[in-house]
Amino acid sequence: MEAGSWSGAGRSEPKDLLRLITCGSVDDGKSTLIGRLLHDSRLIMDDQLQALAADSVRHGTVGDELDFALLVDGLEAEREQGITIDVAYRFFTTPRRSFMVADTPGHEQYTRNMATGASNAQAAIILVDARKGVLVQTRRHSFICALLGIRHVVLAVNKIDLVDYGKDAFERILADYRAFSAALGFVSVMPIPLSARHGDNVIARSANTPWYDGPCLLDYLERIDVQSETASRPFRFPVQWVNRPDSEFRGYAGTVASGSIAPGDDIVVAASGQLARVARIVTSDGDLVRAVAGDAVTITLADDIDVGRGDMLARPTERPDVADQFAAHLIWMDQDALLPGRSYLLRIGTRSGVPASVTTIKYKIDVNTREHLATHGLALNEIGFCNLATAVPVSFDTYEANRRTGAFIVIDRYSNRTVGAGMIAFALRRAANIAWQPLSVGRKDRAGLKNQKPCMVWFTGLSGAGKSTIANLLDQKLFAMAHHTMLLDGDNLRHGLSRDLGFTEADRVENIRRAGEVAKLMVDAGLIVICSFISPYRAEREMVRGLVGEGEFIEVFVDTPIEECVQRDPKGLYSKAKAGKIKNFTGIDAPYERPEAPELHLQTIGASPDELADVVIRALVERGNL
Repeated sequence: MEAGSWSGAGRSEPKDLLRLITCGSVDDGKSTLIGRLLHDSRLIMDDQLQALAADSVRHGTVGDELDFALLVDGLEAEREQGITIDVAYRFFTTPRRSFMVADTPGHEQYTRNMATGASNAQAAIILVDARKGVLVQTRRHSFICALLGIRHVVLAVNKIDLVDYGKDAFERILADYRAFSAALGFVSVMPIPLSARHGDNVIARSANTPWYDGPCLLDYLERIDVQSETASRPFRFPVQWVNRPDSEFRGYAGTVASGSIAPGDDIVVAASGQLARVARIVTSDGDLVRAVAGDAVTITLADDIDVGRGDMLARPTERPDVADQFAAHLIWMDQDALLPGRSYLLRIGTRSGVPASVTTIKYKIDVNTREHLATHGLALNEIGFCNLATAVPVSFDTYEANRRTGAFIVIDRYSNRTVGAGMIAFALRRAANIAWQPLSVGRKDRAGLKNQKPCMVWFTGLSGAGKSTIANLLDQKLFAMAHHTMLLDGDNLRHGLSRDLGFTEADRVENIRRAGEVAKLMVDAGLIVICSFISPYRAEREMVRGLVGEGEFIEVFVDTPIEECVQRDPKGLYSKAKAGKIKNFTGIDAPYERPEAPELHLQTIGASPDELADVVIRALVERGNL
């Protein structure tokens, strides 16, 4: 970490690509630094310079000089405010190396944007204002960089001109950062004093800092070695797609995530354990004698085995983990909080659409102090350490061992938004010794004995809408018809199965998860299960739908206007909620998400509960359940 520890000896490796991120607090000069790098490296076209000059007059903040930040801050809102909001990517190249730079926002509310930029970066330039020193956001961004696997950091002490190029200010900041970052696990931290505005120590050593004998920024970035780390890791090949242009050719296309492979080498499909031998490594420029990390290739096999999109190929002696439970750090990126028990979709490697849920949030992390805090959910930009469970086993490495195969994203299964990003810490082996026990008597046998087709009739609607009344009448009518049913009512379950749960959003999610699992077991027993729950969230209703087979979940929306529910108020709950005696009451201070395409839509105004129960019976007859 010493300023004078750099050796300027040249090297002759071929030019490669370095992915960088710039981060730090607001106004530390990130965009200006990138603009200065582009300008002083003579990588800006004449028309871009002319546009920059015009923009500097209109939006600039440095008087008559060119405002280099405007080369990167492309959004109009950023130019007006003088801050970076989005992640801006810039590509440039020098005789020694190519660079992809992600300029990320400094504001805390845009932490998710910063994490997005860091997720693919190999090195980080963390800027610190020489006048202000190490700030909260410096610590926040450094922690996220470490969490996301960045191991090489440039501590760019910027605006050194504003402290008269003072060595004391530089060394004080360096000492503060050393003390903070010692526990973050960075492989290297190169401190460089610079002035992005005036170009000191950016592409050439500056005479204004004679006390500094280390490299300039560009020289260091051109020579830092990050490639050998990926090449030395075990071979990993996530299959992107099966390439079969005709009946004579079958190959598996993708990009080598780490390690290397050659024709004749043995490989294994990580999840299934099937063995095969590599026959060819095909590219558009001809076959390769060896493929290494970063190569986009098609691999053909000498053996006929089952391989599909999302599978991972590895060497038999260096297999990744395969599990359906794991622990991971999770950065939450959505306005709607993460709730344990809610079903999401994961994209991990090239495999997408894997149903998963967070089973436990062990703690959330105060990124400023690294303190572990108890929590029941994660809000926007918060980071937690969680246990997750997937519907099927997935192949992965720990994120520390391999960033490419140890990362995943979380997708909201209803809106298809990306809501989180995760880094796997380790596999959980809790169910390793548990297998599904085959049953001699199956669902069809039980249903046939009862002369009915089992299903789950799920009544949803506001409190007071009439769900329980209609469900109870339906149960009576089916019983009178000699059908085998069971009625699960939300209030009744809260006296036993869910007596430990309240009415927060997280507790409501867990309540429906439990109710759904119980109802599924009853469907397996061949019953027609009548369920009456407010179940205010679409995500949980869809989760329960996914527990049973196609056509076995019948969503019944009991649609009663809230004004009518308030007027009925059979349990006096609305009046208590309005008086503030009941918190998180659906329709008052908690939301209800109406079904968009229920199997049955019952409008209670103008119809009696008895008539509506008959509507449900007719629907069950038409569907073949009765």
